[in-house]
Amino acid sequence: MVNDVYIHESSYVDDDVQIGAGTKVWHFCHIQSGARIGRRCSLGQNVNIGNHVHMGDGVRIQNNVSVYDGVELEDNVFCGPSCVFTNVLLPRAKYPVNGVYAKTLVKEGASLGANCTVVCGHTIGRGAMIAAGAVVTNDVPDYALMAGVPARQIGWVCECGKKLNEQYCCSCGRQYQLQDNGRLVQDK
Repeated sequence: MVNDVYIHESSYVDDDVQIGAGTKVWHFCHIQSGARIGRRCSLGQNVNIGNHVHMGDGVRIQNNVSVYDGVELEDNVFCGPSCVFTNVLLPRAKYPVNGVYAKTLVKEGASLGANCTVVCGHTIGRGAMIAAGAVVTNDVPDYALMAGVPARQIGWVCECGKKLNEQYCCSCGRQYQLQDNGRLVQDK
């Protein structure tokens, strides 16, 4: 353990990688050159972090997830087991993109369920919840609850993760308002 960072002996960390204090990297992981990982993150077994990926603080990535170049995870993002990111919209072995990848942003506090797929070039909003097995093919609003193939909004969730009622209130006490532009914002 160096600087309060735990890296299991079976994992590989390339040169030019930054890993924040309190982060744990478990079995059979690979962190590629240029990656920037925040503090207090957890990378489960068999996680691959691609070149130049940026992750905020408190990110939790479960087993068997690859976060490819072009993906950015803000603070406190949760990636469920075997969730999938892509970074090329038109993949062809014969016509490589030569390092030009579509950007994907997962905003603060969003959760991605097990085996969901996020097609590149989209933004997952703050606090959004993507159901297990869903396929995200469009931008996702803040606090949206998304499910299905392709993913469709089926409700709203609180910052704590619980589904909001019809008045945009949560059993935890938080309240939200739906603005005229369709954005959900938390009452202060």
